[in-house]
Amino acid sequence: MKLLRIGEAGEERPAALVAPGTIVRLDDVMNDLDGEFLASGGVERIRAIVASRQASGDVHPLGSTRIGAPIVRPHQIICVGLNYRDHAAESGLAVPDEPILFTKSPNSICGPDDDIVMPRGGEKLDWEIELGVVIGRRAHNLDSPAEAAAVIAGWTLVHDVSERAFQLERGGQWLKGKSSPTFNPVGPWLVTADEVSDVNSLRMVLDVDGIRRQDGTTADMIFDPFTIVWYISQFMALEPGDLINTGTPAGVGMGFRPPVWLTPGSVVDLEIEGLGHQRQTVVGSR
Repeated sequence: MKLLRIGEAGEERPAALVAPGTIVRLDDVMNDLDGEFLASGGVERIRAIVASRQASGDVHPLGSTRIGAPIVRPHQIICVGLNYRDHAAESGLAVPDEPILFTKSPNSICGPDDDIVMPRGGEKLDWEIELGVVIGRRAHNLDSPAEAAAVIAGWTLVHDVSERAFQLERGGQWLKGKSSPTFNPVGPWLVTADEVSDVNSLRMVLDVDGIRRQDGTTADMIFDPFTIVWYISQFMALEPGDLINTGTPAGVGMGFRPPVWLTPGSVVDLEIEGLGHQRQTVVGSR
């Protein structure tokens, strides 16, 4: 299934995409796409409801309705840095022996087509297309990467927006350049794990103002998503609804010589095979 949340910011309601541009509404049978829903087996519970409503014609056009992030603000967002060899190379850094972990603020999440707001004092705004992992069951001290499959609710497209001046020139941890509001567009939908036959072979592309900047595949990850979930669980407990951003391929703005940055008016289009498309416009600080 493809699960989504539609409506104005703060008023989103759950639904399922059953055909291009066509949805089944679910707000009468579930509260929201949150950790409680995922942990209680909600995905399996609503499958029959979605199928029944689709078969009976109880469907609705998506139209121009705003799509929000497909999950409610998670307990945490864990990110993996330098998880593609070509991105490590363009950054001038060694391929890591273990996953590099950092966090983003949970309130950096926004809808897939919402504006990206350039933060006050920002001057080196960068893009990063990434595969997102949504956790469906509590995971702590998993014994192997193979066990990770059972705790993953599904996959989503994420945009790990970065202010490089904050991240790299102000000292301390990377999260300072990663956590501004709107710095983590998510969606348009949560694609349940069963619907993706091979998550390790998905093409991912990103354009800025119509120019292709990133063109990669999840096959080039150093640490695959199952290894990442297992690894993180050795150090902390992952909770239902948590989001993991798994890294980006080469082609980010800071990798160009000279670097290329997003500025107010820039338009970013990004897509991962089978997971949908996003489009954001950069606006000045508010």
